[in-house]
Amino acid sequence: MKAGIVGLPNVGKSTLFNCLSNAKAQSANFPFCTIEPNIGVVNVPDPRLEKLAELVKPERVLPATVEIVDIAGLVKGASKGEGLGNQFLANIRETDAILHVLRCFEDDNIVHVEGSVDPLRDKETIDIELQLKDLETVEKKLEKVGRAARTGNKEAQKEKEILEVLKTELEGAKNVRSIAMKESDREAFVNPLQLITDKPVLYVCNVDEQAAKNGNAFVEQVAEVIAQEQSALLVLAVSIEADINELESYEERQLFLDDLGLDEAGASKLIRAAYSLLNQQTYFTAGEKEVRAWTVPVGATAPQAAGVIHSDFENGFIRAEVIAYDDYVRFGSEAKVKESGKMRVEGKEYLVKDGDVMHFRFNV
Repeated sequence: MKAGIVGLPNVGKSTLFNCLSNAKAQSANFPFCTIEPNIGVVNVPDPRLEKLAELVKPERVLPATVEIVDIAGLVKGASKGEGLGNQFLANIRETDAILHVLRCFEDDNIVHVEGSVDPLRDKETIDIELQLKDLETVEKKLEKVGRAARTGNKEAQKEKEILEVLKTELEGAKNVRSIAMKESDREAFVNPLQLITDKPVLYVCNVDEQAAKNGNAFVEQVAEVIAQEQSALLVLAVSIEADINELESYEERQLFLDDLGLDEAGASKLIRAAYSLLNQQTYFTAGEKEVRAWTVPVGATAPQAAGVIHSDFENGFIRAEVIAYDDYVRFGSEAKVKESGKMRVEGKEYLVKDGDVMHFRFNV
């Protein structure tokens, strides 16, 4: 799972990346400070994992993770190779979801590539470049499919019809993720194209300290504009997150947050939001050796969940022994859950639920 941080130069992407990954990507007050993408593997904060570890007392605890990529800033003309356009667009195509950082604060000491602060204009700049790149992809495919459609190939004619819809909507400055169509058509004809504007997106409104809790007028503008998109929004004071990141102890960080009236660090909220954006959920394994969070797509079956641990588990799947997280916590141990009759035995058709504690029985 990989989420890419994107935005215009100098909106706070690399500072945010540092907060999320504790890596030290270069960040400075000039465009194109980030050239090669920085990659960090980030733990997904999950109080349930901590609670299970407290009950089981294992030798080690392993959280779920998300890969975060800090990608070079984009400028007008990127779809035609301006700035670092081609490199940027190649990097973003490889991600599963987009974290789009928008500058929503005024500060004369931090230059803006466009000379003024306007998050809607900035969003439109990036959207247009991504749409133009997707349009290029669709037109190339349309040219190829069109030839097959002219021979009377029914499948090609259907694909041509869908591609023409995509072309028209992209030319009208619409993102592919916002285009209404049958899910079967999307799966058959759109998903294989890996279009950039079809990726799920979280808009991160980078605000100043005063707006960290409730946002500001800039944030309200963004929220209104994205209301029709299949996307989400998070308000984050990236400079404050950087300050929190410098504090060594949990107590110091908590005091800092209390002073600002915040319940937790925004970076933690962002990581969870990225995880959710990727349509992922967590199940746990819990034993003396380790308590571990495993990542599976929403809708995964028990054998598919077993396969995340090892392919042999999926191929030789017999059954899953499942405990709901709340039951595990309520009774305090696996043995007591069994005594209470709350452990369930599930077969191949079982759909994993977020928070399930699972054991797999398999035969190689």
